[in-house]
Amino acid sequence: MDTGTRRAKRTGRLPRWLRILRDDLCTARLDPLPPSVWLRWLPHGVLCLAAFGITIGGIAQLQHNGHLGAGLASLLGFAPGGAVLLAMWRPVPAWWLSTGAMLVAAITLHGRLGTTPVVLFTWPWTVAGIIAQLLVLLLLTLRVRARVAAEALALTVVVTWLLDGVWGALPHQSTSVITVVLAVIVVALGTALRGRREARAELDHQASLTEEERARRTLLEERSRIARELHDVVAHHMSVISIQAQVAPHLVENPSDELRENLDGIRYNALEALTELRRVLGVLRSESPDEDAPVDPGTGPHSPQPTLDRLDALVENTRAAGLTVTARVNGERRPMQSGVELSAYRIVQEALSNVLRHAPGATAHVEIEYIPYGLLVSVANSRPTRPAPPSPGAGHGLLGMRERAAMLGGSLTAAPRTDGGYRVFAELPAAGPGTGLVPRHPADPATGTDRAAPDPKDDRV
Repeated sequence: MDTGTRRAKRTGRLPRWLRILRDDLCTARLDPLPPSVWLRWLPHGVLCLAAFGITIGGIAQLQHNGHLGAGLASLLGFAPGGAVLLAMWRPVPAWWLSTGAMLVAAITLHGRLGTTPVVLFTWPWTVAGIIAQLLVLLLLTLRVRARVAAEALALTVVVTWLLDGVWGALPHQSTSVITVVLAVIVVALGTALRGRREARAELDHQASLTEEERARRTLLEERSRIARELHDVVAHHMSVISIQAQVAPHLVENPSDELRENLDGIRYNALEALTELRRVLGVLRSESPDEDAPVDPGTGPHSPQPTLDRLDALVENTRAAGLTVTARVNGERRPMQSGVELSAYRIVQEALSNVLRHAPGATAHVEIEYIPYGLLVSVANSRPTRPAPPSPGAGHGLLGMRERAAMLGGSLTAAPRTDGGYRVFAELPAAGPGTGLVPRHPADPATGTDRAAPDPKDDRV
């Protein structure tokens, strides 16, 4: 590469570097200093007091040591204090104001240094100017990128060197070295604090994403478990259809060929549906093993799905685990849809498991109420008598219960009670969602008048 090419390349780089410097430092972007996490607005108050002290000290030094008039000294003394205040909202313009005030003061005092008697004046930075510049650099570094802070520090060093090292003046006490050293320390400290804050913010963001992903995964796991359980319900009905279609021709004398053909088609489609269900179940079980399902004593992985007929056995098993439980069934007991009974059983089971885990020493009361349009399920517990030990679970219980209720078009609420206990209340309609058969205020069978649905937050158990 020849000399001309190198020179052209260096010339091409310079405008780009100047553009970057202009974009970084020639801005008046608003960037307010946020309140501190622990101290709230105390740092802002400290900065206001520091600005006041810098202003008073700067004016006094310029008047007494620099022999400037009151008007000019006040003008040059207010600038560093104002820069500290401005840095709380616009750090880059505040840095320009602090540096420019130092430059104007240094030029103004340059011709007076030789005539200053006895007392030597600090030059090019006054003591107040140094403190103001350090505070401005710190506030700047905390809120801008590291490159912008490095550029501001570099220009501060260059301006200081040009004034003291190139131009110079005697006699005076040079503050160049101490200013540069302290500025480097302040920028390094600010960069470290900013990096720590950004790392903490990124960690909080990642924790939030992880929590959202865990919640999404939990939801999918619960839906998968519900689907595995409902498979048995659907498979039972499909098996009944298949058997009835196979038996039906033998119950009719001289069945026609069309009837046999239709019944064979029904049986064939039922068997095909069962085959597909088994395939789906195999996929679900391979992704979510059965060991993740809640423990149901007395049942195996291939046992029929439980219904409310086994509620007494569930209560007895819970009592055997050490929980005092009472149960009551209100209304005329009648068969419900398989999905409704299964969901009601699982809600009671999961609610009692939560009481065992999170409310040691409490007593629980289970209430099932059959109403004209569905089923009401309530599980309430009293205040625990001792603190609950850490639970190794992932907190899937309430989410799974809500999924079961929502699947049926019902609702579920879980909230603390006024006595320190907790209550889970579910309303499960007998008809599926979208059928339009669920009245909002069913009639009371005893009085024949309309009654409102029970308040889920009612503490009566």
